[in-house]
Amino acid sequence: MEEYRLVRKIDRKEWSEFVFNHPQGNVFQSPETFDLFQGTNNYEPVFLAAVNKSMNAAGILQAVIQKESKGIPGYFSSRTIIFGGPLIKVNDLTDRLVILEKLLSGLIKIVKFKSIYIQFRNFFDVKSYEVVFKKFDFKYLEHLNYIVGTSTRLETEKRISRSKRRQVRKSLQSGAKILESVELEQVKNFYHILKNLYRTKVRRPLPDWSFFKTFYQMSRKEKIGKYFLVEYNKEIIGGIMCPITRGKTIYEWYICGMDGRYKGVYPSVLATWAPIDYALKNGLKYFDFMGAGKPDQDYSVREFKSKFGGKRVKYGRFERINNKPLYIAGRFGLKILGALKK
Repeated sequence: MEEYRLVRKIDRKEWSEFVFNHPQGNVFQSPETFDLFQGTNNYEPVFLAAVNKSMNAAGILQAVIQKESKGIPGYFSSRTIIFGGPLIKVNDLTDRLVILEKLLSGLIKIVKFKSIYIQFRNFFDVKSYEVVFKKFDFKYLEHLNYIVGTSTRLETEKRISRSKRRQVRKSLQSGAKILESVELEQVKNFYHILKNLYRTKVRRPLPDWSFFKTFYQMSRKEKIGKYFLVEYNKEIIGGIMCPITRGKTIYEWYICGMDGRYKGVYPSVLATWAPIDYALKNGLKYFDFMGAGKPDQDYSVREFKSKFGGKRVKYGRFERINNKPLYIAGRFGLKILGALKK
């Protein structure tokens, strides 16, 4: 068995190659996403790598400490989120578990006093890692997702429900447009629609404008992803923000639409269809919805997502509470804050 040690920094090129050559590699574990989080107010990215004696990376883990805002709301909303990690590139299971132990131990030391809880949002089956997560007091939470295969247009479109195909056609025939080449001001209009949605219905924390602005800038320079915006009568009425793992997957991260405002126009449907169509045109294998709620709870959005022909998966999440009294108070406080913002 090799010996491994933790480091907080590795060569950027090595990091990038590690991620994109890994079978489960994804853009959320990339140096580009580290830059995105670093350029966002109230976000703090954390990177760890387990390296061998030759200083070659055998496992990496990128997390982000998020807060609602500064001051009291920020204190009670602090959490550490890991999207699609860790990534471990060792064949032997025993070695993989040793590397995972080092990564988890290192992460907890860094963030346990900076965030109320830690949550891993799994992008792939991690059942073989569960024993190590339990060792560090992580609890497995069931969580659903839909992943749409986009290998061939015929099969992909065939799996989408007739009602959604009809709504796409009707929206386009009514004069709605999907914009791929967008300007910053148009993205800002999208953000205002999204912000209103989160304030009135979703009632969950939303990153501030700096996050969406930085993503826009990086989408133009470093190809981290794309915005697809829906325009009708020269007005932005919806859209979607989509990170992209090159050659593999395009993701729904944030989406909104002014549904019901215009007869025969379905902006949320068009916004969902846009990245699926893009994946088909550009050789990507999957469109990932990034979550469809808990299986034991009603979730209206799940029904909507299920109509696009994706495979339902249950990779779940691992969550560790660092401070239980603050965790309870924080959840309650965010609900009150959401009600006050209405």
